[in-house]
Amino acid sequence: MLTPEAVDAYLHRMGTKRPERPTVAALHELHERHVLSIPFENIDFNLRLPINMGADAVPKITEQRRGGGCYELNGAFSEVLRALGYDVTVMSGRVVEDGELGPLMGHLILRVIAEDSPERWLVDVGYGRGFRHPLRLDSRAPQEDPQGTFELREAADGDLDVYRNGSHQYRFETRPRTVDDFRPTLWWFRSADDSPFLTQLFCTRPTPRGRVTLSGRKLVQVVDGTRTKEELADDEAVFAAYRTHFGFDLDALPTPPAPTG
Repeated sequence: MLTPEAVDAYLHRMGTKRPERPTVAALHELHERHVLSIPFENIDFNLRLPINMGADAVPKITEQRRGGGCYELNGAFSEVLRALGYDVTVMSGRVVEDGELGPLMGHLILRVIAEDSPERWLVDVGYGRGFRHPLRLDSRAPQEDPQGTFELREAADGDLDVYRNGSHQYRFETRPRTVDDFRPTLWWFRSADDSPFLTQLFCTRPTPRGRVTLSGRKLVQVVDGTRTKEELADDEAVFAAYRTHFGFDLDALPTPPAPTG
């Protein structure tokens, strides 16, 4: 389990403080602060740097002030929630890419139960177009969220599908997993020519008024529904954009993947 100092550093990175108790209300606050503060990004995949999971991913988030993919973000968040007293179960999913389900164990998500309610919550702070607040895992009704309208639908073999505004995002199992179960797929994501983490480059996070995304030298901002796109002039401008919009410095810039097709 994480030390109290490590948990406090993580909460500070999120811009919040340790809750008095592991309640549903606190879980909603923690989830929202995580999504708004810590970006979903794959920079280290493209720099061919090591990718850690679970507690091992915490220093990257707290000390380097970085973000990461689902293995890093949801894996680290699971350890923080456990240390705060929540009942946390790791589950696996398959992300929909171009209308097709991706690899098994391709997405790491969490089932969380708070102290003050037996209700089960779907927690996911490691998906680029995900929900800002946890979803009711046992509800099949539409769930309104600042990021859209989400639905959980029954799928084959007891799995569940997540839809956002009617679009299929991913399918997940409800059986428990461990973080170590994802290591073979992490190796594939880091190694395969057709890995979505190596054929794309992104750093993105929602904001209270929209979203900011940096991909290579392309900076896209959405503010109150208005979308603007800017091609940054040079490497210095890219370094500055990471610092300004995401709050971290990089030692080197990844080379954007070559266009396909």
